[in-house]
Amino acid sequence: MISPPPPPPHAVDRPALRARLDDALGSPLTLLVAPAGAGKTVLLSQWALSRPDLRFLWLEAGRADDDPARFLRRLLRGLGTIDPAAAELAPLLTIGGGGLGAPLLAALVELLAERPGNVLIFDDLQLLTNRALLADLWWLADHVPTGTHLVFSSRVDLRLAWSRHRLRYALLELRQAELAFDADVAAEVLRRITGDAVSAATVESIMERTEGWPAGVQLSAIGLRDHVDGEQFAQRLAGTDRLIAEYLSEEVLEAQSDERRMTLLRMSALETISAPLVESTLGVTGAAELFAELQDDSMFLVPLDDDDDLFRFHHLFRDLLRYRLRAALPGEEQRILASAAEWYVANGDIPNAIETYLRAHSWDAALDLLLKTGREAYERVRTAPVARWLATIPESVRHRRAEAEVLYGIVLGMSGDSAHAEDVLRTLSIAPDLDPGLAVIVHAYLAARVQFRPQVSVSLEDARVALRLLDEHRDTTIPDLLGLTSRGLLHTMVLVARGRAHLLAGQWPDSRNWLTRGLESPGGQYSVYRVHTLGSLALLEALSGRLDRAQELADEALELARDRELLVHPAPADAYLALALIAVLRGTPDRGSLALHEGAMRAASNQRTQLMWVAHLGAVLIGAADLQESVPPPAVAAPPIVRAGLEAAALRDKRLSEGVADATPRATPDLPLPGPLLFEVIACALSKKDAPAARALLTADSFAQDEPIDRIQRDVLAAWLAHVEGRGAESRQRIARALERAAEQRIVSVFVWAGPEVMRLVESLPGTPTPFRTEVIRAMRAKLRSSTAQELPEPLTDRERELLTYLPTRLTNAELAAHFFVSVNTIKTHMAHIYRKLDAPNRSAAVTRATDLGLL
Repeated sequence: MISPPPPPPHAVDRPALRARLDDALGSPLTLLVAPAGAGKTVLLSQWALSRPDLRFLWLEAGRADDDPARFLRRLLRGLGTIDPAAAELAPLLTIGGGGLGAPLLAALVELLAERPGNVLIFDDLQLLTNRALLADLWWLADHVPTGTHLVFSSRVDLRLAWSRHRLRYALLELRQAELAFDADVAAEVLRRITGDAVSAATVESIMERTEGWPAGVQLSAIGLRDHVDGEQFAQRLAGTDRLIAEYLSEEVLEAQSDERRMTLLRMSALETISAPLVESTLGVTGAAELFAELQDDSMFLVPLDDDDDLFRFHHLFRDLLRYRLRAALPGEEQRILASAAEWYVANGDIPNAIETYLRAHSWDAALDLLLKTGREAYERVRTAPVARWLATIPESVRHRRAEAEVLYGIVLGMSGDSAHAEDVLRTLSIAPDLDPGLAVIVHAYLAARVQFRPQVSVSLEDARVALRLLDEHRDTTIPDLLGLTSRGLLHTMVLVARGRAHLLAGQWPDSRNWLTRGLESPGGQYSVYRVHTLGSLALLEALSGRLDRAQELADEALELARDRELLVHPAPADAYLALALIAVLRGTPDRGSLALHEGAMRAASNQRTQLMWVAHLGAVLIGAADLQESVPPPAVAAPPIVRAGLEAAALRDKRLSEGVADATPRATPDLPLPGPLLFEVIACALSKKDAPAARALLTADSFAQDEPIDRIQRDVLAAWLAHVEGRGAESRQRIARALERAAEQRIVSVFVWAGPEVMRLVESLPGTPTPFRTEVIRAMRAKLRSSTAQELPEPLTDRERELLTYLPTRLTNAELAAHFFVSVNTIKTHMAHIYRKLDAPNRSAAVTRATDLGLL
């Protein structure tokens, strides 16, 4: 991101077009769509120069900007001139998947809303092929606040939702016809470049041949400088824009000295040029002076930064120069690119070195660098560029170096392309000649796909195979990939994968055993893996009803993540979801919305579909309407614990709303019903007073795992059954024992979900209610009451309602961020939304307004 480039010396002001741009400022977006050389950039730079009252921020897209991290770094660098706090938004990218992501986009909107008077120009968008990134820019255009205007400039239609924008915003579109020069502008451009007035006949001839195409007029002017008879020269122009450009470029180049002409041709091999790069790669002396001369001569050199350190040729001119270079010096382009890549390596710019090697088709040199990629790519969620670079290399080349193909499968998975990753790793796993050390890596990473794939049995088998190979090949050297394939780290990863598979299958004791072994293994001390494992253990203990332990584990995971700057890494997803489920089970589901949202986003950031299903279940239990639609693709089946939980929730909703529901038991001796579904099946029978059916299901070993949640559920159902059968004393004894057990972990949800009849049993117990019993009664009554209607045109989201309850406290934004394990900017964003929706100027007014509405 830089300030708008200055208009070239020959540029002629075009007030009519500037006025149209001014008029469009009241809408969010302007589109400029026209071919190369149409004058888009020049017009926008003139407009920016004419409006000192506005802040213009300019981002010229390049092919490397398909990497969201690179695109964001450039964007935030420019936004930092508006608000230094923009730099704080950078970590939000890592939960954006292939694009910028919802958290970052929301934060950008808030930042721009607080600093109005901005025009953000995105130039050369045709070079972006990342559809997720383009879609995010369109989302930004849809939500950009008043006082901010976006400009999208492209050679081609981007084929996105333009019609919707046209209808909503009276969208301004400037295309080739509007940008073409008229005769007066063309005459002035010709005069400024040639240094003399040009005859009307010459102008007419040039207009006839170029049809006012700005690049054609500029090239014609450069050519006229070296022709005595301007009219004769103009008459020789013929054909399409492309043919005119090719002919004129010949004229322009022939007018240069042999040395300069060859320098221009060789410079065209480089996408971005700087004086040190050109001097080192091409052996040119005085490159900075050369650049200044080219700019003075209107030779299509475009600055890329405010300090005039980086430049590029106009795309059309560069294409023509490269065409000449390839014809004159076959192979020279690749040699120059390889030399430039070496220069980047020497200067520590590895990403540009890899990109340049790839453009030179120096595949092995690129692979050498890629195979040295370190652990920071994983820790900072920057594996997507590695996957993109490896995909650029022909398969035949990757297959010659098996470790490159293994790395490709690993980074594909880390980047969220799960199906492709599975294909690559499965193919490698059956290769007969695969090196044993690589085979260990492949099977370990196949096991680690457990949160990405729906087949739990496949994950368990992969883990068993990986553990066997690790044992069989104890003395085998294992290649180092990403700094993550040491024997210790692979062993930990497989132990945790096996624990997660049992977790998703609802097998709590087995899951606890394997996850604990993973946590206690040497590799379990690696911070990222430790955050992962602690979170999975927290999720397990939350589901099993050991809520105090779950809270400890989740807090430890998130505190470690915060200390290691990993809060926005996908790793803490399990811990956040555990906190959300703890809130649900303790009868305060509204206190889990922020954690649920954070966990769901991190699970979705690299498409861990099975964890996304867990997040969806959490959304259903919390009642978070704005997250319930965030589910994996329909083709991806939910894991057993989620299927059982969702079916139980559906039965419960029907039973509580209609007073009765039918549920057909599906248990067999070999396949008992999962706990939450078994509870609901028995509750359905009891709601119909069908004691025999309930008694048949409620045997001593119905809840076979005997976890805290199972014991409480069994006691509540036994109390209900005794009540239905008229055994009052036993019913009271059973419900009292259920309350006593539940109080140990403060589990409230079982009583709330049981419904009115159990509520009456709790209320009718003799004696003074304990604090926990009072808490249960309060939660059960709140469930039965209809919620207070919000008198707001735009309702608060679940996360905003949760944060609203903290507004009356004295906690600062920083303290709230620490409490919720989120960024300060996340809190600021939600606060801003709350103030806007409550029409309150500050925190105190928001509390007053929310209290008046019954929201507090």
